[in-house]
Amino acid sequence: MEYRIDDKMLDASVFLALVNQVWPGEYDTEKTQNALAKTQNITAYDGKKLVGCLRILSDGCFFGTITELLVLPEYQHHGIGSRLLRLARENTPTMLYFGAQPGMEPFYEKNGCQKSLQSYMIEKK
Repeated sequence: MEYRIDDKMLDASVFLALVNQVWPGEYDTEKTQNALAKTQNITAYDGKKLVGCLRILSDGCFFGTITELLVLPEYQHHGIGSRLLRLARENTPTMLYFGAQPGMEPFYEKNGCQKSLQSYMIEKK
């Protein structure tokens, strides 16, 4: 497995192929490429195949968040997500806050993440 820190070469179409296997949906490739350019992308490749990605959005001083942590279903439970979290912890410029999908709390707690503030959202209409 090859891990890349701040993968500036991550292409939206490659990323969306991963996303659609975890969170199927309709995604705009151009908007996705713009989003990838604004985050620190930590990636996991099996050969040339993108199998995992963790994205960090940070102001570089006060606040950072993990926008998503994705691992292909057939690669889950092999330590890839845990390794991506470790690399995020080692390479973030700030403390990281993030939400967890229901049922994923044990994974984050096993990896040393602490429960923090309750999260809320403002949905764009």
